[in-house]
Amino acid sequence: MATVVRMPQLGESVVEGTILRWLKRPGDTVVKNEPLLVISTDKIDTEVPAPADGVLLEVMAEEGATVAAGSVIAAIGSPEEQPQRARSEGSPPQPERQAQPIDARRSSPARPQAEERPSGRSFISPVVARMSAEHGIDLSKVTGTGLGGRITKKDLEAYLAGVRREVAEGEEGAAARVTEPAALGEDDVLQPLTAMRRAIAQHMVLSKRTSPHVTTICEVDMTNVVRHREANKRTYTRDGAALTYTAYFIVAAVAGLRAVPEANSRFTDAGIILHRRIHIGVAVALPDGLLVPVIRNADELSLAGVARTLNDLVNRTRSGLLKPDEVQGGTFTITNHGTGGSLLATPIINQPQSGILGVGAIVKRPVVRSASASLLPSADDVIAIRPMCYLSFTFDHRVMDGAQGDRFLTVVKQTLENWEA
Repeated sequence: MATVVRMPQLGESVVEGTILRWLKRPGDTVVKNEPLLVISTDKIDTEVPAPADGVLLEVMAEEGATVAAGSVIAAIGSPEEQPQRARSEGSPPQPERQAQPIDARRSSPARPQAEERPSGRSFISPVVARMSAEHGIDLSKVTGTGLGGRITKKDLEAYLAGVRREVAEGEEGAAARVTEPAALGEDDVLQPLTAMRRAIAQHMVLSKRTSPHVTTICEVDMTNVVRHREANKRTYTRDGAALTYTAYFIVAAVAGLRAVPEANSRFTDAGIILHRRIHIGVAVALPDGLLVPVIRNADELSLAGVARTLNDLVNRTRSGLLKPDEVQGGTFTITNHGTGGSLLATPIINQPQSGILGVGAIVKRPVVRSASASLLPSADDVIAIRPMCYLSFTFDHRVMDGAQGDRFLTVVKQTLENWEA
Protein backbone atom coordinates (compact mmCIF):
# COMPACT_ATOMS: atom_id res chain seq x y z
CA MET A 1 0.00 0.00 0.00
CA ALA A 2 1.24 3.46 -0.87
CA THR A 3 2.36 5.84 1.88
CA VAL A 4 0.97 9.35 1.72
CA VAL A 5 3.07 12.43 2.45
CA ARG A 6 1.26 15.16 4.37
CA MET A 7 2.08 18.81 4.93
CA PRO A 8 3.58 18.73 8.44
CA GLN A 9 2.47 21.06 11.23
CA LEU A 10 5.81 22.46 12.34
CA GLY A 11 4.50 24.35 15.33
CA GLU A 12 1.44 24.93 17.46
CA SER A 13 0.58 28.19 15.69
CA VAL A 14 1.63 27.07 12.20
CA VAL A 15 -1.44 25.95 10.23
CA GLU A 16 -0.05 25.92 6.68
CA GLY A 17 3.13 25.91 4.66
CA THR A 18 4.29 26.95 1.20
CA ILE A 19 6.06 24.40 -0.97
CA LEU A 20 9.29 26.02 -2.16
CA ARG A 21 10.70 23.11 -4.16
CA TRP A 22 10.52 19.37 -4.54
CA LEU A 23 13.87 17.65 -4.16
CA LYS A 24 12.51 14.53 -5.89
CA ARG A 25 10.37 14.11 -8.99
CA PRO A 26 7.66 11.51 -9.71
CA GLY A 27 9.40 8.26 -10.57
CA ASP A 28 12.49 9.01 -8.44
CA THR A 29 13.58 6.48 -5.83
CA VAL A 30 13.39 7.81 -2.26
CA VAL A 31 14.86 6.52 0.97
CA LYS A 32 13.12 6.94 4.30
CA ASN A 33 14.22 10.10 6.17
CA GLU A 34 16.07 11.60 3.21
CA PRO A 35 14.97 15.17 2.28
CA LEU A 36 11.95 15.05 -0.01
CA LEU A 37 10.91 18.71 -0.31
CA VAL A 38 11.48 22.16 1.18
CA ILE A 39 8.61 24.15 2.68
CA SER A 40 8.46 27.72 3.96
CA THR A 41 6.55 28.91 7.02
CA ASP A 42 6.85 32.55 8.08
CA LYS A 43 10.32 33.06 6.53
CA ILE A 44 11.68 29.74 7.84
CA ASP A 45 12.61 27.12 5.23
CA THR A 46 12.41 23.51 6.42
CA GLU A 47 13.33 20.25 4.71
CA VAL A 48 10.65 17.56 5.00
CA PRO A 49 11.98 13.98 5.11
CA ALA A 50 10.43 11.08 3.21
CA PRO A 51 8.22 8.97 5.52
CA ALA A 52 9.04 5.67 3.76
CA ASP A 53 11.24 3.91 1.22
CA GLY A 54 9.98 3.52 -2.32
CA VAL A 55 9.27 5.55 -5.44
CA LEU A 56 7.66 8.98 -5.51
CA LEU A 57 4.44 8.04 -7.27
CA GLU A 58 2.68 11.38 -7.45
CA VAL A 59 2.99 15.02 -6.41
CA MET A 60 -0.38 16.55 -5.49
CA ALA A 61 0.76 20.10 -4.63
CA GLU A 62 3.07 21.97 -6.96
CA GLU A 63 5.92 24.31 -6.05
CA GLY A 64 4.58 27.67 -4.90
CA ALA A 65 1.35 26.22 -3.49
CA THR A 66 0.27 27.11 0.05
CA VAL A 67 -1.22 24.04 1.71
CA ALA A 68 -2.90 23.47 5.07
CA ALA A 69 -1.08 21.32 7.63
CA GLY A 70 -2.21 17.71 7.39
CA SER A 71 -3.15 17.89 3.71
CA VAL A 72 -1.87 15.15 1.40
CA ILE A 73 0.84 16.49 -0.91
CA ALA A 74 2.41 13.33 -2.37
CA ALA A 75 2.42 9.54 -2.39
CA ILE A 76 5.28 7.05 -2.07
CA GLY A 77 5.03 3.37 -2.97
CA SER A 78 6.22 0.66 -5.33
CA PRO A 79 6.51 1.44 -9.06
CA GLU A 80 3.52 -0.69 -10.02
CA GLU A 81 1.12 1.09 -7.66
CA GLN A 82 -1.35 3.53 -9.16
CA PRO A 83 -1.31 7.13 -7.89
CA GLN A 84 -5.12 7.29 -7.76
CA ARG A 85 -5.23 4.29 -5.47
CA ALA A 86 -2.66 5.89 -3.19
CA ARG A 87 -4.79 8.99 -2.93
CA SER A 88 -8.03 7.20 -2.26
CA GLU A 89 -6.63 4.77 0.31
CA GLY A 90 -4.28 7.01 2.22
CA SER A 91 -5.85 10.45 2.39
CA PRO A 92 -8.93 11.81 4.13
CA PRO A 93 -11.65 13.58 2.16
CA GLN A 94 -10.40 16.94 0.97
CA PRO A 95 -12.21 19.95 -0.50
CA GLU A 96 -12.31 19.93 -4.29
CA ARG A 97 -10.47 23.23 -4.56
CA GLN A 98 -6.85 22.73 -5.56
CA ALA A 99 -4.04 24.65 -3.84
CA GLN A 100 -2.83 27.41 -6.13
CA PRO A 101 0.68 28.81 -6.47
CA ILE A 102 1.18 32.15 -4.74
CA ASP A 103 1.84 34.03 -7.96
CA ALA A 104 -1.24 32.56 -9.61
CA ARG A 105 -3.42 33.70 -6.77
CA ARG A 106 -1.89 37.14 -6.72
CA SER A 107 -2.35 37.66 -10.46
CA SER A 108 -5.86 36.22 -10.75
CA PRO A 109 -8.46 38.99 -11.21
CA ALA A 110 -11.43 36.74 -10.46
CA ARG A 111 -11.95 36.30 -6.71
CA PRO A 112 -14.89 34.50 -5.07
CA GLN A 113 -17.70 36.53 -3.56
CA ALA A 114 -18.75 36.02 0.05
CA GLU A 115 -21.73 33.84 -0.84
CA GLU A 116 -19.55 31.58 -3.00
CA ARG A 117 -16.83 30.97 -0.44
CA PRO A 118 -16.23 27.32 0.36
CA SER A 119 -16.78 25.68 3.72
CA GLY A 120 -13.08 25.70 4.56
CA ARG A 121 -13.46 29.40 5.30
CA SER A 122 -15.25 28.59 8.54
CA PHE A 123 -11.91 27.62 10.11
CA ILE A 124 -10.19 30.65 11.66
CA SER A 125 -6.66 30.14 12.98
CA PRO A 126 -5.54 31.80 16.26
CA VAL A 127 -3.20 34.11 14.32
CA VAL A 128 -6.01 35.31 12.03
CA ALA A 129 -8.41 35.73 14.96
CA ARG A 130 -5.87 37.81 16.87
CA MET A 131 -4.99 40.03 13.91
CA SER A 132 -8.64 40.64 13.02
CA ALA A 133 -9.39 41.60 16.63
CA GLU A 134 -6.37 43.90 16.80
CA HIS A 135 -7.31 45.82 13.67
CA GLY A 136 -11.09 45.53 13.89
CA ILE A 137 -11.36 43.67 10.57
CA ASP A 138 -14.69 42.30 9.37
CA LEU A 139 -13.60 38.89 8.07
CA SER A 140 -16.60 38.72 5.74
CA LYS A 141 -14.88 41.39 3.65
CA VAL A 142 -11.61 39.44 3.31
CA THR A 143 -11.05 36.99 0.48
CA GLY A 144 -9.40 33.77 1.65
CA THR A 145 -6.72 32.15 -0.49
CA GLY A 146 -5.93 29.22 1.79
CA LEU A 147 -7.11 25.68 1.28
CA GLY A 148 -10.90 25.60 0.95
CA GLY A 149 -11.08 29.40 0.93
CA ARG A 150 -9.63 29.72 4.43
CA ILE A 151 -8.36 33.17 5.43
CA THR A 152 -4.61 33.23 6.10
CA LYS A 153 -2.32 35.72 7.77
CA LYS A 154 -1.10 36.86 4.34
CA ASP A 155 -4.70 37.53 3.30
CA LEU A 156 -5.18 39.85 6.29
CA GLU A 157 -1.89 41.63 5.62
CA ALA A 158 -2.86 42.12 1.98
CA TYR A 159 -6.31 43.40 3.00
CA LEU A 160 -4.79 45.87 5.49
CA ALA A 161 -2.25 47.04 2.93
CA GLY A 162 -5.06 47.59 0.43
CA VAL A 163 -7.13 49.62 2.87
CA ARG A 164 -4.18 51.80 3.81
CA ARG A 165 -3.23 52.23 0.18
CA GLU A 166 -6.73 53.46 -0.61
CA VAL A 167 -6.54 55.95 2.24
CA ALA A 168 -3.10 57.14 1.17
CA GLU A 169 -4.19 57.55 -2.43
CA GLY A 170 -7.23 59.51 -1.33
CA GLU A 171 -5.02 61.87 0.65
CA GLU A 172 -2.03 62.15 -1.62
CA GLY A 173 -3.36 61.23 -5.05
CA ALA A 174 -1.01 59.90 -7.66
CA ALA A 175 2.07 60.50 -5.50
CA ALA A 176 1.09 57.57 -3.30
CA ARG A 177 0.66 55.09 -6.15
CA VAL A 178 3.29 52.45 -6.72
CA THR A 179 4.71 52.63 -10.22
CA GLU A 180 6.10 49.79 -12.24
CA PRO A 181 9.90 49.75 -12.53
CA ALA A 182 11.43 51.00 -15.75
CA ALA A 183 12.70 48.49 -18.29
CA LEU A 184 16.07 46.97 -17.44
CA GLY A 185 19.12 48.47 -19.07
CA GLU A 186 21.76 46.29 -20.65
CA ASP A 187 23.92 46.62 -17.53
CA ASP A 188 21.06 45.91 -15.09
CA VAL A 189 20.26 42.57 -13.53
CA LEU A 190 16.89 41.71 -11.96
CA GLN A 191 17.32 39.73 -8.78
CA PRO A 192 14.07 37.87 -7.95
CA LEU A 193 12.79 38.18 -4.40
CA THR A 194 13.31 35.21 -2.14
CA ALA A 195 10.43 34.15 0.09
CA MET A 196 12.27 35.60 3.08
CA ARG A 197 13.04 38.94 1.40
CA ARG A 198 9.44 39.29 0.20
CA ALA A 199 8.11 38.55 3.69
CA ILE A 200 10.50 41.09 5.25
CA ALA A 201 9.53 43.74 2.69
CA GLN A 202 5.82 43.24 3.28
CA HIS A 203 6.22 43.27 7.06
CA MET A 204 8.34 46.43 7.11
CA VAL A 205 5.98 48.36 4.82
CA LEU A 206 3.00 47.20 6.89
CA SER A 207 4.73 48.34 10.10
CA LYS A 208 5.45 51.85 8.81
CA ARG A 209 1.87 52.19 7.60
CA THR A 210 0.45 50.89 10.86
CA SER A 211 2.37 52.67 13.62
CA PRO A 212 3.49 56.29 13.99
CA HIS A 213 7.18 55.67 14.71
CA VAL A 214 9.08 57.82 17.22
CA THR A 215 12.71 57.25 18.19
CA THR A 216 14.51 58.42 21.31
CA ILE A 217 18.29 58.01 21.75
CA CYS A 218 20.68 57.92 24.69
CA GLU A 219 24.37 57.25 25.25
CA VAL A 220 25.47 54.58 27.71
CA ASP A 221 28.76 54.15 29.56
CA MET A 222 29.41 50.40 29.30
CA THR A 223 32.43 50.34 31.65
CA ASN A 224 30.85 48.15 34.35
CA VAL A 225 29.36 45.75 31.82
CA VAL A 226 32.70 45.38 30.01
CA ARG A 227 34.48 44.72 33.31
CA HIS A 228 31.91 42.11 34.31
CA ARG A 229 32.11 40.35 30.97
CA GLU A 230 35.92 40.31 30.96
CA ALA A 231 35.91 38.81 34.46
CA ASN A 232 33.28 36.14 33.73
CA LYS A 233 33.30 35.20 30.04
CA ARG A 234 35.67 32.26 30.49
CA THR A 235 33.55 30.81 33.29
CA TYR A 236 30.37 31.17 31.23
CA THR A 237 32.00 29.57 28.20
CA ARG A 238 33.19 26.65 30.30
CA ASP A 239 29.61 26.18 31.52
CA GLY A 240 28.28 26.14 27.96
CA ALA A 241 26.96 29.72 27.70
CA ALA A 242 29.14 32.07 25.65
CA LEU A 243 28.67 35.50 27.24
CA THR A 244 27.91 38.13 24.60
CA TYR A 245 27.02 41.78 25.15
CA THR A 246 23.58 41.13 23.69
CA ALA A 247 22.72 39.09 26.79
CA TYR A 248 23.32 42.16 28.98
CA PHE A 249 21.07 44.29 26.77
CA ILE A 250 18.31 41.69 27.05
CA VAL A 251 18.50 41.72 30.86
CA ALA A 252 18.51 45.54 30.86
CA ALA A 253 15.53 45.61 28.48
CA VAL A 254 13.61 43.36 30.87
CA ALA A 255 14.20 45.92 33.63
CA GLY A 256 12.91 48.68 31.33
CA LEU A 257 9.81 46.67 30.37
CA ARG A 258 9.01 46.06 34.03
CA ALA A 259 9.28 49.79 34.74
CA VAL A 260 7.22 50.78 31.69
CA PRO A 261 4.65 48.02 30.98
CA GLU A 262 3.31 49.94 27.96
CA ALA A 263 6.54 49.10 26.15
CA ASN A 264 5.55 45.43 26.46
CA SER A 265 2.15 45.80 24.82
CA ARG A 266 0.27 46.06 21.55
CA PHE A 267 -2.27 48.56 20.27
CA THR A 268 -5.83 47.62 19.32
CA ASP A 269 -8.84 49.75 18.51
CA ALA A 270 -10.44 48.44 21.69
CA GLY A 271 -7.50 49.50 23.84
CA ILE A 272 -3.87 48.74 24.70
CA ILE A 273 -3.19 45.10 25.53
CA LEU A 274 -0.45 44.77 28.18
CA HIS A 275 1.48 41.50 28.12
CA ARG A 276 2.11 39.91 31.50
CA ARG A 277 4.89 37.77 30.08
CA ILE A 278 8.06 39.18 28.55
CA HIS A 279 9.09 37.35 25.37
CA ILE A 280 12.03 39.12 23.73
CA GLY A 281 12.87 38.60 20.08
CA VAL A 282 16.47 39.11 18.95
CA ALA A 283 17.17 39.97 15.30
CA VAL A 284 19.70 37.55 13.75
CA ALA A 285 21.26 38.48 10.41
CA LEU A 286 21.43 35.82 7.70
CA PRO A 287 23.03 35.95 4.24
CA ASP A 288 19.66 36.55 2.54
CA GLY A 289 17.76 38.42 5.26
CA LEU A 290 17.09 38.10 8.97
CA LEU A 291 15.02 36.14 11.45
CA VAL A 292 13.87 37.09 14.95
CA PRO A 293 13.93 34.06 17.29
CA VAL A 294 12.16 34.65 20.59
CA ILE A 295 13.51 34.16 24.12
CA ARG A 296 10.37 33.23 26.04
CA ASN A 297 9.84 34.36 29.63
CA ALA A 298 13.06 36.35 29.53
CA ASP A 299 12.09 38.00 32.81
CA GLU A 300 12.47 34.64 34.57
CA LEU A 301 16.04 34.05 33.37
CA SER A 302 19.34 35.04 34.96
CA LEU A 303 22.15 36.48 32.84
CA ALA A 304 23.54 32.95 32.46
CA GLY A 305 20.12 31.64 31.43
CA VAL A 306 19.68 34.41 28.88
CA ALA A 307 23.17 33.80 27.47
CA ARG A 308 22.60 30.05 27.16
CA THR A 309 19.18 30.42 25.51
CA LEU A 310 20.46 33.14 23.19
CA ASN A 311 23.43 31.02 22.06
CA ASP A 312 21.17 28.10 21.27
CA LEU A 313 18.67 30.16 19.27
CA VAL A 314 21.31 32.06 17.31
CA ASN A 315 23.26 28.92 16.43
CA ARG A 316 20.15 27.08 15.24
CA THR A 317 18.97 30.14 13.31
CA ARG A 318 22.23 30.34 11.36
CA SER A 319 22.31 26.59 10.74
CA GLY A 320 18.70 26.51 9.50
CA LEU A 321 17.41 24.39 12.38
CA LEU A 322 15.04 26.92 13.93
CA LYS A 323 11.43 25.82 14.42
CA PRO A 324 8.58 28.01 13.13
CA ASP A 325 7.11 28.42 16.64
CA GLU A 326 10.40 29.91 17.81
CA VAL A 327 9.86 33.10 15.78
CA GLN A 328 6.29 33.55 17.03
CA GLY A 329 4.84 35.28 20.07
CA GLY A 330 7.46 37.95 20.77
CA THR A 331 6.32 40.95 22.83
CA PHE A 332 9.42 43.12 22.34
CA THR A 333 12.41 43.08 19.98
CA ILE A 334 16.11 43.93 20.24
CA THR A 335 18.34 44.48 17.21
CA ASN A 336 22.07 44.67 17.91
CA HIS A 337 23.10 46.44 14.71
CA GLY A 338 26.36 47.40 16.39
CA THR A 339 27.79 43.95 15.67
CA GLY A 340 28.31 45.20 12.10
CA GLY A 341 30.00 48.42 13.23
CA SER A 342 26.91 50.66 13.07
CA LEU A 343 26.89 53.39 15.69
CA LEU A 344 23.29 54.54 15.46
CA ALA A 345 20.07 53.36 13.79
CA THR A 346 16.32 53.92 13.94
CA PRO A 347 14.87 50.39 13.63
CA ILE A 348 11.34 49.60 12.46
CA ILE A 349 8.85 48.15 14.94
CA ASN A 350 8.18 44.42 14.65
CA GLN A 351 4.37 44.39 14.43
CA PRO A 352 2.18 44.07 16.42
CA GLN A 353 4.65 45.03 19.15
CA SER A 354 4.95 48.56 20.50
CA GLY A 355 8.70 49.02 20.62
CA ILE A 356 12.13 47.91 19.46
CA LEU A 357 15.53 48.60 21.02
CA GLY A 358 18.46 49.31 18.72
CA VAL A 359 21.99 48.72 20.08
CA GLY A 360 24.96 50.43 18.47
CA ALA A 361 28.61 49.44 18.48
CA ILE A 362 30.55 49.73 21.75
CA VAL A 363 33.54 51.98 21.10
CA LYS A 364 36.06 53.88 23.20
CA ARG A 365 35.38 57.62 23.28
CA PRO A 366 36.59 60.58 25.34
CA VAL A 367 33.90 61.73 27.74
CA VAL A 368 33.77 64.43 30.38
CA ARG A 369 33.39 63.33 33.99
CA SER A 370 32.79 65.79 36.80
CA ALA A 371 31.95 65.72 40.50
CA SER A 372 29.94 68.90 40.02
CA ALA A 373 26.30 68.85 38.93
CA SER A 374 26.71 72.18 37.16
CA LEU A 375 26.98 72.29 33.38
CA LEU A 376 29.49 75.13 33.62
CA PRO A 377 33.20 74.34 33.19
CA SER A 378 34.75 73.35 36.49
CA ALA A 379 38.11 72.41 37.96
CA ASP A 380 36.49 69.07 38.80
CA ASP A 381 36.02 68.24 35.12
CA VAL A 382 38.18 65.48 33.69
CA ILE A 383 38.31 63.83 30.29
CA ALA A 384 38.24 60.04 30.49
CA ILE A 385 38.31 57.23 27.94
CA ARG A 386 35.22 55.04 28.28
CA PRO A 387 33.53 52.26 26.27
CA MET A 388 30.40 54.06 25.05
CA CYS A 389 27.33 52.86 23.21
CA TYR A 390 24.29 54.54 21.62
CA LEU A 391 20.88 53.03 22.33
CA SER A 392 17.84 53.93 20.24
CA PHE A 393 14.29 53.10 21.29
CA THR A 394 11.68 53.25 18.53
CA PHE A 395 8.14 53.09 19.86
CA ASP A 396 4.52 53.31 18.73
CA HIS A 397 3.28 56.83 19.50
CA ARG A 398 -0.27 55.50 19.73
CA VAL A 399 0.80 53.54 22.81
CA MET A 400 3.45 55.70 24.44
CA ASP A 401 4.39 59.36 24.61
CA GLY A 402 7.90 60.76 24.82
CA ALA A 403 7.98 60.67 28.63
CA GLN A 404 7.26 56.94 28.72
CA GLY A 405 9.72 56.22 25.93
CA ASP A 406 12.45 58.20 27.71
CA ARG A 407 11.61 56.49 31.00
CA PHE A 408 12.08 53.05 29.44
CA LEU A 409 15.40 53.98 27.89
CA THR A 410 16.60 55.63 31.12
CA VAL A 411 15.98 52.43 33.09
CA VAL A 412 17.86 50.41 30.45
CA LYS A 413 20.76 52.90 30.62
CA GLN A 414 20.88 52.90 34.43
CA THR A 415 20.78 49.10 34.57
CA LEU A 416 23.80 48.84 32.28
CA GLU A 417 25.82 51.67 33.84
CA ASN A 418 25.24 50.38 37.39
CA TRP A 419 25.91 46.73 36.58
CA GLU A 420 27.40 44.82 39.49
CA ALA A 421 28.74 41.31 39.79
